[in-house]
Amino acid sequence: MQNNDDLTVKASVLTVFICILFGANPVAIKFSLTGLGSFTAAGIRFAIAAVVIFTWARVKKIPLKLNQKQLGQMLIVSAIFVVQLSCFYMGLDKTTASHGALIANILPFFVLILAHFFIPGDSISLKKGVGITLGFIGVLLLFFDKQDLTGDLKRGDLIILGAVFLWSSSAVFVKRIISDYNIAQITIYPMVFGVPFFFLGGFLWDDQMIRIINPTIIKALLYQSIVTAAFGFIVWNSLLQKFGATALHSFIFIMPLAGVLFGVLLLGETITPHLVTSITFIVTGVIIVNLRRKKQTVKKVVV
Repeated sequence: MQNNDDLTVKASVLTVFICILFGANPVAIKFSLTGLGSFTAAGIRFAIAAVVIFTWARVKKIPLKLNQKQLGQMLIVSAIFVVQLSCFYMGLDKTTASHGALIANILPFFVLILAHFFIPGDSISLKKGVGITLGFIGVLLLFFDKQDLTGDLKRGDLIILGAVFLWSSSAVFVKRIISDYNIAQITIYPMVFGVPFFFLGGFLWDDQMIRIINPTIIKALLYQSIVTAAFGFIVWNSLLQKFGATALHSFIFIMPLAGVLFGVLLLGETITPHLVTSITFIVTGVIIVNLRRKKQTVKKVVV
């Protein structure tokens, strides 16, 4: 097994590519919401993703069966997953993809704070504290952007902020239990359990479940489900298994940059001074949190 410092050039390029794909996901969601209700879009996305991951697991002969304890844990994760994704889609329906991408990328900061209290030995250092502070200042700046004085956009930002907090809560819970699961299990079951509730939510609360279907919306759905939710996850976790989280997390700052760039290029969103300053604070915070000290040359004695 390779250690965290053995990230090859090929793996580094692949990691950058995956981060760009993840960063563009809020833009794809915005495209799909032009013709679909929020809950309906989420239901379709994760139904397709679940089928793709199930097929991949069968081909790779990865076991999916859960024991009774795992079933109970997956029901908890699935409940958070449904509320979290519902909020994220509803928030993006009201705000811009650029704001959504930036707010979504404060997830590592929320995880660090929650892990400090709930994961033994995972405390916040001074370096992490500085990074977290910069990240939250960056998000706070978004709420003072003059283009967002329309209340609907601010509400969208707040809803996404709530979704990211739920997402981080789920991430910390999963971190505590993940050693008992394989990659396919921990991914597919929240989707499988969640899809019926997304469609039920679409029936009850979407103004129209399907307003219009066109090639752009279909491509946006396929991007979200196959490219990011299935392919992106499988590749990312394969890299995690081989090289470790520390090496990969040094590339996370690419995600908010990619999200804003695609929002501007594909959706024509405006770059404002507040947005640029927010990007600077959030990206700097992510980089600081993931900075690694150079390894000491002193040899450790293994007892």
